[in-house]
Amino acid sequence: MTGVIAAGNPQTALAGAEMLRQGGNAADAAVAAAFASFIAEIGVVHLGGSGLGQVYDPARGESTVYDFFSAMPGLGRTEPPARLDFEAVEIDYGATTQRFYLGRGSVAVPGNIAGLCRLAADYGRLPLATLLRPAISLAKGGALLDRFQADTCELLRPLYTHTESIRTIFAPQGEMIRAGERVAIPHLDETLTALAEEGEALARHGPLAQALLADQEQNGGLLTPADLEAYAVYRLPPLRVAYRDFEILLPPPTSTGGVLTAFSLLLLAHFPVATLQPNDADHLRLLYEVMAATARARATWEELAGTGDSASAVAAFLDARFVESHVEAVRRALAQGRASLPVAEPPGPANTSHLSVIDGEGMAVALTTTAGESAGYVVPGTGMIPNNILGEEDLNPRGFHRWPAGARIPTMMTPTIVLRDGTIRLVTGSGGSNRIRSAILQTLSNVLDFDLPLEAAVGAPRVHLENRVLQCEAGYDPAAVAAVEAAGYPVNRWKARSIYFGGAHSVGATPAGLVAAGDDRRGGAAATVS
Repeated sequence: MTGVIAAGNPQTALAGAEMLRQGGNAADAAVAAAFASFIAEIGVVHLGGSGLGQVYDPARGESTVYDFFSAMPGLGRTEPPARLDFEAVEIDYGATTQRFYLGRGSVAVPGNIAGLCRLAADYGRLPLATLLRPAISLAKGGALLDRFQADTCELLRPLYTHTESIRTIFAPQGEMIRAGERVAIPHLDETLTALAEEGEALARHGPLAQALLADQEQNGGLLTPADLEAYAVYRLPPLRVAYRDFEILLPPPTSTGGVLTAFSLLLLAHFPVATLQPNDADHLRLLYEVMAATARARATWEELAGTGDSASAVAAFLDARFVESHVEAVRRALAQGRASLPVAEPPGPANTSHLSVIDGEGMAVALTTTAGESAGYVVPGTGMIPNNILGEEDLNPRGFHRWPAGARIPTMMTPTIVLRDGTIRLVTGSGGSNRIRSAILQTLSNVLDFDLPLEAAVGAPRVHLENRVLQCEAGYDPAAVAAVEAAGYPVNRWKARSIYFGGAHSVGATPAGLVAAGDDRRGGAAATVS
């Protein structure tokens, strides 16, 4: 089948393209690529993580969001372990440091295997064993480490050298693996081969589940057999937002990112963006004010979400009157010519990867996965690196281990699909914590407002509002940035393009055909099957 895929690594993209060549559809390509990414993109994603996906099926005329993000463990547990394995490490990002917590006590219920297997069963054409072949091949032969992945591994050295079991992968000879070397993950090919034979049961109550649970029980973890048995993949309708002549499909809660991106789009729709010059001073000020208004509104969203009635919370937050009150605040700030006051937002997991696929029949998949930064160890005899979702401060705002057992943990991941007149136009998403929203918003606007070609839309310099400061990526007109700063907007000029600004690997449908663009900020690659 013809089609296009954009992903975070050439080996990931090729895995998906191979499924299209074998007659698979976009769902097959996305699932195969995701499993391959757990080896090819080992610096940012792992098998023991979780994610969100969205599938648009033109034959059924519907879009379905697959929520397979992590849940809080502890079902059936009457008391905590005698000693919780939960340790802090500091990561030095240069301009700042950030603390993460690792160990068995940082592991939330993983969802990747359940979610990908369910997506393949619901929409795919090829057997699971076929979809897993590229990942098994990479696990056996070792994936070639590219510069982006090597740099990420080096950045996260304290996590990837935390225990002997994980050092065997990331520092097998005592030195961190480097670009151009092959990554060896002992036993992972055996686990994936077993998964091809047994399916999702392997991770729910089969040998992989048993190995994970035994290690948790012996070493101070929280996961229980009941957690794995009770875990469910949610199939949900998307949030639908009208924007210009397009319909934007976004994930609903537990995706906080989908709700906040919807809010930003509703704000931006009130302004004649297409009449502006892309990335000039007026455009930068508008982006700042929309991002600031969304950050201020987030507190209201958190209050509404806390009621437990998701549908009512979304309806109230995206209500036209509530949105209009923030539109007026943006208008006042622009008219007065000085920056409005945003609020700080907590950072989230930056180690996230996204992929986008469209096949020749118009089926589209947007898929985002994460493992946090990883729990710093490998489940014995499996090659599976678990997540550290419970060790992310922003995902645990009430304090660590305060979510009730079984609760789905909110995420900022926002796999996004755009339709025009009921047909696919664009598929996008991003990694990058709260920068996911700004990356997606600007990619959407570049295509839908400015009609930029996809590669230019993805590659255009970005801004992000962080703690009242407009972070301006290299590539902006210095005069435009200076004019914004002279108007009283705090600005930080970046000297280079950076992974900080996300990785919006995107595909699209144009009158000339299908197009794809990998975001080079995060090792992006694209493949076309004709």
